[in-house]
Amino acid sequence: MPPPLALDWMALAPVLIVTVTGFASLLLDATPAAPGGKGILAGVGVVGLGGAVLVSLVLWGRAATSFQGMLALDDFALFFNLVFGVATALVLLLSVGYLRRQGAELGEYYVLVLFAALGMMLMAGAADLLVIFLGLELMSLSLYVLAGFFRTRPRGNESSMKYFLLGAFAGGFFLYGIALLYGATGTTSLTRLGQALAAPGRGRDPLVHAGLGLLLVGFGFKASAVPFHQWVPDVYEGAPTSVAALIATGSKAAALAALLRVLVAMRAIEADWGTLLWALAVVTMTAGNLIALVQSKVKRLLAYSSVAHVGYMLVALAAGLAPGAPAVLFYLAVYSIASVGAFGVVLLLERGDGREEVSDVEEYAGLGARHPGLALLLTIFLLALLGMPPTAGFVGKLYLFSAAIGRGFIWLGVIAVLNSVVAAYYYLRLIVYMYMREPEGAPVEAACPPAAGLALAVCLWLTVQFGVWPGPVLVLAQRAVAPLLR
Repeated sequence: MPPPLALDWMALAPVLIVTVTGFASLLLDATPAAPGGKGILAGVGVVGLGGAVLVSLVLWGRAATSFQGMLALDDFALFFNLVFGVATALVLLLSVGYLRRQGAELGEYYVLVLFAALGMMLMAGAADLLVIFLGLELMSLSLYVLAGFFRTRPRGNESSMKYFLLGAFAGGFFLYGIALLYGATGTTSLTRLGQALAAPGRGRDPLVHAGLGLLLVGFGFKASAVPFHQWVPDVYEGAPTSVAALIATGSKAAALAALLRVLVAMRAIEADWGTLLWALAVVTMTAGNLIALVQSKVKRLLAYSSVAHVGYMLVALAAGLAPGAPAVLFYLAVYSIASVGAFGVVLLLERGDGREEVSDVEEYAGLGARHPGLALLLTIFLLALLGMPPTAGFVGKLYLFSAAIGRGFIWLGVIAVLNSVVAAYYYLRLIVYMYMREPEGAPVEAACPPAAGLALAVCLWLTVQFGVWPGPVLVLAQRAVAPLLR
C-alpha cells in the first residue's frame, strides 16, 4: 500500500485561506439577507484576501513545495499572492456600490471573484504544467461568467460568449502544447523539463519548439498579446467595469507569472524564445498604441492601452530573464494599482438613473469642473499609465526599458520609448477633455460610496508611494526572482 501523500500545510496556507473564504461566501450567500445586503460578502472577501496577504508576508523567505513538488510556495509565488490579494480586494471594494446601482447585486459575483483570484494564485505557484492549466481554467471559467454578469444586456452576453469561445480555443492550444512537451521530455514538471532540455541536443527537438509555441498562444491570449488580443475591446466594453479591472490586472499578472516560470524552465533555448518575444513585444505595443489612438470609448481605449502595456513587459523579457524578470514583477505591481484606479473612477461616473455608464471620451468634457476630485484621481492614474514622474509608472517603465538597453537591445528600447510617446496622445486627450472642454448634453453624475472611496485612496497612495520610494517593492521583486534564476 503506497504511503499517504504528505502535504506541507504552511505552503498551502495562502491558497487555503482564499479557498475557505470562497466557500464561506458561498454558504453565507445562501443564508437570509443581512442588513447590509450582499455587500457583506465583499467584506468577507476583503478580510480573507487580507489574511492571505498577511500570511504571504509572514512566510516570505521560506521555500516549500506541496503535492509532490507540483505546487511551490517560494518568494516568486508569494510576491504574486501580494499582487493578486491587493488588486482583488480593491476590485471587491469598488464593486459594492457599483453592482447595487446597476441592479445586479448578486452574491455569486463575489464568490466568482474569489475563485478567479484562487486560480491566479495557483498559476503563479505552479511548478508543473498541469497545475498551470488547472489554475488557468479555474480563473478563466470564473471570468467567463463575470464578463456576462449583466445578463439582461445584449452587449454583456456577447462579451461573455466571445470570451468563452476564444478562451476555450486558446486553452486547446495550450493543452496541446503541454502534450507535445510531455512527448518530447517525458515530464510535465517544470524542474525536470529544464533538466531534460539542458541535455546536449534536446533543445533542438522540433516537438519542444512546437510545444513552446502552442504554450505561447495560450499565454498570449490571457495576457492579450497581439495577435491574440481580438477579444479584449469587446469584453472590456461589455463586461461590468469592475470585472474589466480584474481582467486587466489579475488575469495578465497570472499569465505572465506562469509564463515566467515556463521560460525559466526552458532557459536552455533562451536564444530561440528570446527572438520570438522580441518580435511579439514590438507588434504588441505598436498595435495596441496605434489602435488606441482612434478609440472614442473610454473602456475600449483602456483595453488597447492594456495591450500596449503587455508589449512593454515583453520588451524586458526579450532582453533576458536576469535583467528583465525583476522589472516585469515590479511593473506588474504598479500597473495593477494604476489600472484598478483608472477603472475605478470610470465605474463611479453615471448618467440618468445610475445604470447608464459614461462611455464616450466626449462625455468626460468638463469633468474637472463638475467633479474635480475624481478628475484629479483619473489624471494621476492616466499619467501613471503613461509613465510620467513622479508616479510609479515612470519608475516601472524606466526599469523595463533599461533592462533592454542594458543588454544591448538598443532598437527595442528605442521602439518602446517611441511607443510611449504615441501613448501620450490618447492619455492626454482624455485629460484635455476633462479640463479644457465645455460639457455637453446631460450632466455626468458621480456616486462614490465609502468602500469605493477607500479603494481609490489606496490606489492613489500606492501609485505615488511606489513612484517616490520604489526601493522596497523593487527589492521584493529581485528577491522573488533570484531563487528561480540560480
